[in-house]
Amino acid sequence: MSNYKIDTKCIQSGYVPENGQPRVLPIYQSTTYRYTDADNLGDLFDLKVEGHMYSRISNPTLACVEEKIADLEGGTGAMLVSSGQSANLCAVLNIASAGQNIVALSEIYGGTVNLFAVSLKKMGIETRFATGSMSDEEIDALFDENTRLLFGETIANPALRVLDIERFAKIAHRHNVPLVVDNTFPTPVLCRPFEFGADIVTHSTTKYMDGHATVLGGVIVDGGRFDWTAGSKYPELTTPDESYHGVVYTEQFGNKVAYITKARVQLLRDFGCTMSPMAAFILNLGLETLSLRMEKHCKNALKVAEYLKTNPHVSWISYPGLEDDSQYLLAKKYLPDGCCGVISFGVKGGREKAVKFMNGLKLAQIVVHVADARTSVLHPASTTHRQLTDEQLVASGVLPEQVRLSVGIENPDDIISDIAQALEL
Repeated sequence: MSNYKIDTKCIQSGYVPENGQPRVLPIYQSTTYRYTDADNLGDLFDLKVEGHMYSRISNPTLACVEEKIADLEGGTGAMLVSSGQSANLCAVLNIASAGQNIVALSEIYGGTVNLFAVSLKKMGIETRFATGSMSDEEIDALFDENTRLLFGETIANPALRVLDIERFAKIAHRHNVPLVVDNTFPTPVLCRPFEFGADIVTHSTTKYMDGHATVLGGVIVDGGRFDWTAGSKYPELTTPDESYHGVVYTEQFGNKVAYITKARVQLLRDFGCTMSPMAAFILNLGLETLSLRMEKHCKNALKVAEYLKTNPHVSWISYPGLEDDSQYLLAKKYLPDGCCGVISFGVKGGREKAVKFMNGLKLAQIVVHVADARTSVLHPASTTHRQLTDEQLVASGVLPEQVRLSVGIENPDDIISDIAQALEL
């Protein structure tokens, strides 16, 4: 981990050219690598030495970007994958299997709810949903000897609930399981969950990290602090893996990188949810300006949120940066430098008026995306959360009149003018 400030890390971490090498991270557009010694390649497949054997598992371009993201988060290792959904799926499957269960906060992205409640269920993994309003005792009751992890989002999409990371880390550790936090909305520029007790961090790099809506991607970051050997609860990490001639991950790699090593050499090897070198190169370009963009997103969003509070056509607004928001105190603790550029608000008149408002926008666009340089809107109840039941919608913090506004980095006065004219229609 470097000692630089976060904005310097965004530019300098990961790739350090040697004398005469390219100043900018190259794209290693190759699926395979040459070795002059067959025994050396055999040692790679036995995980005895470091190196690249095949790009489905690792690639030099991806390795540099992974190192940068791990440094930004303060983790010990990272693994890039093809999407944010792949990141959350692999984060779970790395330590959970049929007959076991996980506990997750219900106020999370609708696609993740579907992944956990439907797809994981088909694999024999049960998800038990909790809410932030539940007491510790009520949440404790959801855990048993087969519970493998606790999952939440730093800022819930689109409810914008702020996760009390320290509280949920204590709950998870009380049951000897890791806390996994999706840190997509804040990015490590605004919040680094490991500093508050989280053990594993995931991201959809498709969002602010890329920042330009150009490439899909996801990443898992290992905090390196969780003791996988305590209580013999995680045999997949502490007992021999016969697919690698009996390697024991915690013995060969230590607690610091056992989790992320297994995820790479087992799940990427078998599932193939690999990010391409070109996508990693583009992602790295986005990371270089991440700190600048997040500052602008936050300033713009706060100004837009303050305007929406005064507009008579808005029935309610949720933005943790507002002093009267229910999440403000948690935001001050975990997000002192800003709360990202996403705002949720209700349009008076319900779903019909919300749709009419969105149709009337000129600068902002209706897209199935969030968190990039351009201002965009979406109606979560009929799109990203469409697959959820009415009960699940309420649990996720999604209402019929709700609009998710992703404030971009344009001039904030232009964004406000566009919103104002659309609300008048």
